[in-house]
Amino acid sequence: SRCQMTDLLFTEKDLVTSLKDYIRAEETKLEQIRRWADKLDVLAAAATQDPESFLGHPVNAFKLMKRLNTEWGELENLVLTDMSDGFISNLTIQRQHFPNDDDQTGAAKALMRLQDTYQLDTDTISTGQLPGPDQLIIMDDCFDLGKVAYSEADYYHTELWMVQALKQLDQGETSNTVDAVTILDYLSYSVYQQGELERALDFTRRLLELDGTHQRANGNLKYFEYQLAKQKKVEVGEKGEGRQMPRHPDDYLPERRKYEQLCRGEGVKMTPRRQSRLFCRYYDNNRHPRYMIGPVKQEDEWDSPRIVRYHDIVSDKEMEKVKELAKPRLRRATVHDPQTGKLTTAHYRVSKSAWLGAYEHPVIDKINQRIEDITGLDVSTAEDLQVANYGVGGQYEPHFDFGRKDEPDAFEELGTGNRIATWLLYMSDVQSGGATVFTDVRAAVWPKKGTAVFWYNLFPSGDGDYRTRHAACPVLVGNKWVSNKWIHERGQEFRRRCSLQETTESFSSVD
Repeated sequence: SRCQMTDLLFTEKDLVTSLKDYIRAEETKLEQIRRWADKLDVLAAAATQDPESFLGHPVNAFKLMKRLNTEWGELENLVLTDMSDGFISNLTIQRQHFPNDDDQTGAAKALMRLQDTYQLDTDTISTGQLPGPDQLIIMDDCFDLGKVAYSEADYYHTELWMVQALKQLDQGETSNTVDAVTILDYLSYSVYQQGELERALDFTRRLLELDGTHQRANGNLKYFEYQLAKQKKVEVGEKGEGRQMPRHPDDYLPERRKYEQLCRGEGVKMTPRRQSRLFCRYYDNNRHPRYMIGPVKQEDEWDSPRIVRYHDIVSDKEMEKVKELAKPRLRRATVHDPQTGKLTTAHYRVSKSAWLGAYEHPVIDKINQRIEDITGLDVSTAEDLQVANYGVGGQYEPHFDFGRKDEPDAFEELGTGNRIATWLLYMSDVQSGGATVFTDVRAAVWPKKGTAVFWYNLFPSGDGDYRTRHAACPVLVGNKWVSNKWIHERGQEFRRRCSLQETTESFSSVD
């Protein structure tokens, strides 16, 4: 999560301070040795001009004996003194908190996720053209990203990042660890895996121009030429209708394309007619005693399913307290496995979350009460407040909040029925990305600090509203804090009455 990465930043800052202390200690040690060497240099120059006369002086003879017997031994001890002990012990202690290979791979995959979702080319990312402070990616970084993709058999992103690495190498960037031959080796194989034989052949020939003895490239050259000749015969036979392999591994997933479009703000079905049905109002929930004098600001975000946003619903102080309570407990978020009904981590939900009960702090109790007063629903049967932190690349792919009929009853052990409604509170603004999108109806809701959005997941009949399928878009730049309250069916029997008409929508608290 972002707050754990903040801790790592401060850890790194401390290590840099420790490293500088070590450098100063080494410089002090070298300065002592240098002064001693300079002194002896002058002495030796004078002594060797007339050794007999020099040694004829009893003090010089004594000092020569003393130097050779004692001082050179002291110098040896000084040279052998290890000044790195403090730095190495500090590094060893801090290393237990360092990220591992899986974390580095996760960060690389997050970057590639952002690349796809927001249609960023490698040049935009590597030259620091994202919103916010410029942050360049050097050629070694591009190569490492390509290697991560390659290890995941993601040849599409391998190609993109290896091409960028090669471009930066051709532009004069240098590296002690990567050369053009290595990059071209990865490139030829990754484009071959995508069915582009001619380009694979071109990259292989370019590699062999640099290293004619490269064993694998020589073998690949013959193989690619043979395969290309075979492919051309097939194409001639089929009148030029050669099969092209898909370029992107996710191209066959229409929902994914829709999700990514909506995340970019494209394809949102906000027509003038729909817009004309959406209003802002001061809302007191049927003259609720707490809101008659100070009603809340309610804004319609969508009409069907109805999604509303409440503005200025929690204070900055309350949000900071919620974050403070959640930070020590943040763990990788889990989801209900439809096969087993058990909680598990999943690649499609990348965030850290913590659960906070009403008894833990008056602020949580207060927020729960506010949700009940505004929605008119009983929150005593709701799940605890879930706080989630999405760092850069953090996302939750399209999903339903309610349990479907074809799944094991995920909420059976709670004994409170299905998730009737969702309250989602945004506790931070996000510099870029991080929208909540509804893929079925093509709606998008953007994070705004201190606001909450609310929708029903079930129709009044108790059947699931499949139009509420939604997703949390990846955060491109910034830090996204949200908390959500999943409200269950039990306790709502007289607050949101059952209807036999499946599609009847109801948003009032008490009829």
